[in-house]
Amino acid sequence: MLTQFSRRAFLTSMFGFAATAGVAEAPKSSLRPKLRPISVKIQGDVPIPAAIEQAKLGGKTGVAVVDLASGKLLESHGGKEKLPPASVAKSITALYALDTLGADFRFQTRVVANGSIENGTLDGDLILVGGGDPTLDTDDLNALAKATAARGIKKVTGRLLVYGGALPSVESIDGGQPVHVGYSPAISGICLNFNRVFFEWRNGSEGLSVTLDARSERVRPPVKSVKVVLDPRAAPIYEYRKRGGIEEWSVSRPALGGNGGRWLPVRQPEVYAGEVFRWLAAQHGLYLPTAKKTSSRPKGTVLAQHQSAPLSVMLQRMLKFSTNLTAETIGLTATSKRGVFAANLRASGREMEKWARKSLGIKSSKFVDHSGLGDASRMLAGETALGLARAASSDRLRPLLKEIILKDAKGKPDKAHPIKVHAKTGTLNFVSGLAGYMQASDGRVMAFAVFSANEGVRRKLSRAQRERPEGARGWNRRARQLQQVMIERWGRIYSG
Repeated sequence: MLTQFSRRAFLTSMFGFAATAGVAEAPKSSLRPKLRPISVKIQGDVPIPAAIEQAKLGGKTGVAVVDLASGKLLESHGGKEKLPPASVAKSITALYALDTLGADFRFQTRVVANGSIENGTLDGDLILVGGGDPTLDTDDLNALAKATAARGIKKVTGRLLVYGGALPSVESIDGGQPVHVGYSPAISGICLNFNRVFFEWRNGSEGLSVTLDARSERVRPPVKSVKVVLDPRAAPIYEYRKRGGIEEWSVSRPALGGNGGRWLPVRQPEVYAGEVFRWLAAQHGLYLPTAKKTSSRPKGTVLAQHQSAPLSVMLQRMLKFSTNLTAETIGLTATSKRGVFAANLRASGREMEKWARKSLGIKSSKFVDHSGLGDASRMLAGETALGLARAASSDRLRPLLKEIILKDAKGKPDKAHPIKVHAKTGTLNFVSGLAGYMQASDGRVMAFAVFSANEGVRRKLSRAQRERPEGARGWNRRARQLQQVMIERWGRIYSG
């Protein structure tokens, strides 16, 4: 049955996870006491080391600012500190992809038949062929199913196959993350709904009921290749395993509380996409066998195809919402375009390192992935700022970056602030970064980078603690305050 949903509600559920780990997550804050905010006053008119000390971050901080007109490094501190860039790495991924694929590049997802069609019957296999599109959603898949059925096919004598071999198979972007977080799903050449399935629970007269579906704005296909089992234990809240080809989640019943829902990561993207495509096709009168994954590159006649938005549009959304899967698939696709089929994210990251050395002059970087989720990635603030200044000559990145509104003395966004900033944020637990471009009140434009990390505290976190560790929120707030202090310092010193 086709079910209608409001656009606002759907987009909120789809993209809410991207901004920070923990949005649209369950259970809520009732499981632990709320942390009291720590107020720290950082003086902007003191030397950089004193400002860093006042932020009470511990660990290490590196900062740098570069004049765009001359390419000159104006000021830096912590120049030898190689620190995790977190999602700031996505800005390098964006430049890597633009240079390799071009702003107009589009991903393609196709439906292919490798047999003849007679009297409504396909005598052969029907293949759903992924092209690495990270933004493919259920509505897109529904359009493909409808277009395929419109070719007059009612049944298939062969198999329904799903091919995801355009990209390497990766079970989780970062295996060190909590198992249930939606921002670290599997990677494949076929990605549906950011490789996540929606888990919903509802209390009724007969107790708690749970459902799993691949919901979109318009339809809600049920999903049976993923299963949820409720357990009376208090902790851990989520456990995961594969059994008999089924992804099985064991969930703490007491932790669920009232009604709710969240996106869970999918670890078998081909199985998931194939199941949803089969259900959608049936709604259009095309009845298919159970989907199976294939590793063979498909050949045959293209019956239907879907194109993604242009790369420039995808990158702008990626930089705004900080979607990890988008960064990884785009980065892997760029590496493949350069003639290297990377077996994993680290191998692709090495190719981006080579490109960054040659194209941006960033010589000391280490990228274990393209999103910055892996905390073993490293960048220098000085090299980052100089690299962004070098990239500014083509003006490809700055128009795609999100505007960062600086705050007033009361901590409220100040749209009238004389300094304008377009940058990429980066946040992990006890890691914070900001890098991009700032325009001072006199019009002078500078590239900058600020990286802070307390890796000693971070290393002590267990895997389970990584979702909402105690003290992380206050630490990140102070790190963001320091970033604004640096920007305002540079705007004051290097303008006029």
